[in-house]
Amino acid sequence: MTRFVLLLLFVAQVNPIKAQDLRRLFIAEDYTPMNIFTNNIEGPCFDEYGNLYVVNYQKDGTIGMIAPNKKISLFLTLPQGSTANSIKFDSKGNMYLADFTGHNVLKVNMRTRKVSVYVHNDAFNQPNDLCINSRDQIFASDPNWKESTGKIWRIDKGGKAVLLDDKMGTANGIELSPDEKILYVNESVQRKIWAFDVDKKGNITNKRLFAEFPDFGFDGMKCDKEGNLYVTRHGKGVIAVLSPAGQLIREVKLKGKSCSNLVFGGLNGKLVFVTLQDRKSMEMFRNDIAGKGY
Repeated sequence: MTRFVLLLLFVAQVNPIKAQDLRRLFIAEDYTPMNIFTNNIEGPCFDEYGNLYVVNYQKDGTIGMIAPNKKISLFLTLPQGSTANSIKFDSKGNMYLADFTGHNVLKVNMRTRKVSVYVHNDAFNQPNDLCINSRDQIFASDPNWKESTGKIWRIDKGGKAVLLDDKMGTANGIELSPDEKILYVNESVQRKIWAFDVDKKGNITNKRLFAEFPDFGFDGMKCDKEGNLYVTRHGKGVIAVLSPAGQLIREVKLKGKSCSNLVFGGLNGKLVFVTLQDRKSMEMFRNDIAGKGY
């Protein structure tokens, strides 16, 4: 009898509900119907009221909203020429979007739904993914897919873009550790994840290889509250969970293959919601650790 089965039996004797929950961990299930987003579905992010926002609902250049009761609606349509790839909220509830076709980071007033350009820089390739710290500084990955190169930017309050690194591969997923002292950036084509030290001003140093895989690509990443990193393995259809030391803890198998991003949510922060580009939908699984910020 395996240790896992023995653990289930023990927990079942103590609390049958907990045993049932334990058996359901890390099992992907459908969260939305298939084919209601485009194949550019990405960037899931919750607001403070529990609404889940996802890019490219029904057609590219839109933002969809999934209410807590799972009702899905069109939240807004972006200006002509803009297509979002990532969504983040600041401490005041403003929404920011990585606009990869317009080469901008956009800002959305959630009350009026007015969209404005927060920052545009001619040196941007195509802002891809965003993360934000407690001081409302935004970190953006900026890949050049044609050249297999990329950059990392910091965007300070007011919309000032600061170039942090211009010698990356195809920079894609980007995430801060729970204490905001480490910035993780992955490279989709090179299949490497890099870690940087982050100082109190938001500058990065001490670039080092955190993890590397021999196959499949990377996309969005998120941390749990213990500092483990959850990485979408695009094409393989799994979420790879890496310890703060870069060791693979587990892989969570999804129903689809082209996973593009994820976000923690639910009342206790232990639900993980994943965007699937091949299924044009979202899946969800239960996790044992809450996400960063819960």
